[in-house]
Amino acid sequence: MDRFLYRSLEILPALLAWGFLGLLIGLSFILPTWVAIFIIVFDFYWLVKVVYLSLHLRSSYRRMRENMKIDWFEKLKEDHPGEWDEYRHLVILPMASEPYEVLEATFEALARADYDKQKFIVVLATEKRFGEHGLKVAEKIRQKFGNEFFKLLVTSHPANIPGELAGKGSNETWAAKRVKEEIIDPLGLEYKKIIISVFDVDTNVPPGYFALLTYKYLTHPNPTRASFQPIPLYTNNIWEAPALARVLSFSTTFWHMMQQERPERQATFSSHAMSFKTLVEIGFWHTDVVSEDSRIFWQCFLFFNGEYEVVSLYYPVSMDANVAPTFWRTMINQYKQQRRWGWGAENVPYTLFGFLKNKKIALTVKLRKTFELVEGFHSWATNSIVIFLMGWFPVLVGGAAFNVTLLSYNLPRITRILMTLALIGVVSSMVFSINLLPPRPQIHGRYKYATMILQWVLLPFLLIFFGSVPALEAQTRLALGGRFRLGFWVTPKSRIRN
Repeated sequence: MDRFLYRSLEILPALLAWGFLGLLIGLSFILPTWVAIFIIVFDFYWLVKVVYLSLHLRSSYRRMRENMKIDWFEKLKEDHPGEWDEYRHLVILPMASEPYEVLEATFEALARADYDKQKFIVVLATEKRFGEHGLKVAEKIRQKFGNEFFKLLVTSHPANIPGELAGKGSNETWAAKRVKEEIIDPLGLEYKKIIISVFDVDTNVPPGYFALLTYKYLTHPNPTRASFQPIPLYTNNIWEAPALARVLSFSTTFWHMMQQERPERQATFSSHAMSFKTLVEIGFWHTDVVSEDSRIFWQCFLFFNGEYEVVSLYYPVSMDANVAPTFWRTMINQYKQQRRWGWGAENVPYTLFGFLKNKKIALTVKLRKTFELVEGFHSWATNSIVIFLMGWFPVLVGGAAFNVTLLSYNLPRITRILMTLALIGVVSSMVFSINLLPPRPQIHGRYKYATMILQWVLLPFLLIFFGSVPALEAQTRLALGGRFRLGFWVTPKSRIRN
């Protein structure tokens, strides 16, 4: 019975998405007037939402800039003297086959931290399935940075462990258990005084990041019931990325900046931090899922009966944009990355099944979280298609009787006007994308700034073919199950030295 229920919940996201789109298409033939009215109302709703989210983006950007001006290490020492230095930072960097240049930049950023590096335990988590490459890179890292931190541990995650999915979550769990057994437990370190950060291996942290993280941790009323989320900026190699990749990268960043203003809707994503005590309590990351970065939040939320939250740090960490040696390979990789993120829909059946089994979480909380989770993935898969494609559909298929009506004549025009007004969101994106750029490499002329602005005309195309389509594919694969299920796809990393 439980298996049938879980499979039904796995089918739910795709059923809702395809059912909604199919209903709109079918009704366009038989009730085009009602569909046209719905599309106008939907587009107006979307316009209001764009304005609403644009205000969140502005607020989040402002707070991030303010935080970056503060000397958090001095503030930490002033406000928590004799307390901050009792805490240690455990940093886990799971790697696959990334080149040395990527890891070198990551470790250089860690070494520049405005913090006592003797409070750092850094773990480079390699994968045996990628052969000797990881160990060779790890040895070069150890030689250059081995004396920078209190401890630098290299782990090697075995391949083909029964029940595991080869991916980031299984590697992180292996690494966390090794550091617990080899360093934390032998030294008698208190779990509750260890803040663990899991970073993608290309993550570069600003100097003040760990001081800010410690400050937020110490000022939180119950830090073992919270995760701490920075803003991901995909700008390490943004000048080398083609326009399509740049717009996708900034769009992802802007979405997470807006989510910082809505912490009640946040789940953890990519690089984030939490208490090591909490991680041990819940049994570490699941080793059989793709979306371990968001799954860890839902694990904690269910384990602690709804008493768990994500704290917005309003502080950036920078990572690589998805760039490959050729344009077409970059586009293929972008699609695969978006599809992997869309596979986060696997958290829908996990969470809803958990809600049905957990009687300690209030019903109102369950209903609110269910709506937010399901609506989020549903919107991801369908909104762009409805907004940019369905506005014309009733006119095309509604028949002669509908096409002579005033509504038929005005539908495309009303849609166009609403979309034009919604350009306020695109304008905000243009401005913030320029402000978030790292220094321009000398090999690029000033004309490059113009392309950074003009690139945003690609947004409607990208929202459909690199937003809705991969999300729909991921949800459909989840519904079909079996051989259609996705494994963990490792995003290739490359770095051009300028």
